[in-house]
Amino acid sequence: MLKQVSAVKELLHVSTAPSSAVCREDEQKRVFDFCKACIEQEKAGSLYVCGCPGTGKSLSMEKVKQCLVDWAKEAGFQPPDVLTMNCSSLTKTSEIFNKVMEKNQPGKKVNGSTSPLKHLQNLYSQQPKSLGSKMMLIIADELDYLITKDCAVLYDLFMLTTFPFSRCILIGVANAIDLADRFLPRLKSLNCKPMVITFRAYSKDQILRILQERLMAVPHTVFHPQALELCARKVAAASGDMRKALCVCRSAIEILEAELRESTSILTSDKELSQQKTAPTCIITIENDIVRIDHMAVALSKAFRSPTVDTIQSLPQHQQMILCAAVKFFRGGKKDTTVGELNKSYMEICKSTIIPPVGILEFLSMCRVLADQGLLKLGQSRDVKLKRVTLKVDEADITFALQGVRVFRNCLQ
Repeated sequence: MLKQVSAVKELLHVSTAPSSAVCREDEQKRVFDFCKACIEQEKAGSLYVCGCPGTGKSLSMEKVKQCLVDWAKEAGFQPPDVLTMNCSSLTKTSEIFNKVMEKNQPGKKVNGSTSPLKHLQNLYSQQPKSLGSKMMLIIADELDYLITKDCAVLYDLFMLTTFPFSRCILIGVANAIDLADRFLPRLKSLNCKPMVITFRAYSKDQILRILQERLMAVPHTVFHPQALELCARKVAAASGDMRKALCVCRSAIEILEAELRESTSILTSDKELSQQKTAPTCIITIENDIVRIDHMAVALSKAFRSPTVDTIQSLPQHQQMILCAAVKFFRGGKKDTTVGELNKSYMEICKSTIIPPVGILEFLSMCRVLADQGLLKLGQSRDVKLKRVTLKVDEADITFALQGVRVFRNCLQ
């Protein structure tokens, strides 16, 4: 049966879960082994899973969750109750404790003087009335939301695993790689330091393998091998975001689809002229036509080329170095910094590239120029070095714009 274009695009959609989460086997095993040990020892514990967007964190947690439930059944343990939630969907950050309580004690009513958090704290401080009560696996995705909204909730959530009779296995998932550095000291002082597992950006080979795995369900060749390799190389250089790679491939198929429709239209018109009758409707397939390098190049250009990219590429070298420094600084998950801190990052790049740096006043002047271009945002402060700096463009645009220059490519590796 011929595969239609729409079917192939569906396979490459970011919402289509693959049968296996390849290239993340090591990370999944570490998470699984941690949870398995907690169940075997009937001991609470916490994990912090971090990594840039599109690195397979959420997908891996789904796979681990299913494997853990299956293992528990086979090994003779009670499968844990599982609560998966996206923190960004919470109306109030404290609502997270309502959800934990409802999962822990369905239908339990809390009187007005006791909050759900206080009830959970009391519950985990007392020995359970019945032996062999179930463990609970809590997967809190988009944990960054709690960081920006209410850090107290973040601390209280992790502290639930420290009570003497707690049954919680908490996995916090977030994009902020540096959350551990910013919050672990406080969590450590509260005796609830989580184990940290970092998901690194996908490499070219990993992106290529994941794309090939997805396309194995198609009985014929869809992409020219070099087209897929071009996509993997470009996306890995820009961000390592697998979702971006999938979107680019879908775009390349749509370009081929438009090309085939145009060809079909021309053929139909020719037949109408010669036969004076309407030709039968054609179903577009990609059995004999594949996505070539030129299709992929156009898709990549659409995905990464923009007025912003053109602007960045036309900037003087030191202004490009400031943007490069900003990308390196913000890559850990930070949202803003100060002129002084950004200047330090800039100085490090100057030192590594043996390019003489400019002074702080000229540096600030260039930051103002970049702000006028809409690339940075500068805050207000009497002290020059304390002015807040925020990136106003996508980091991937900066990386894509500068990856052709060896100096910047090495800095952004």
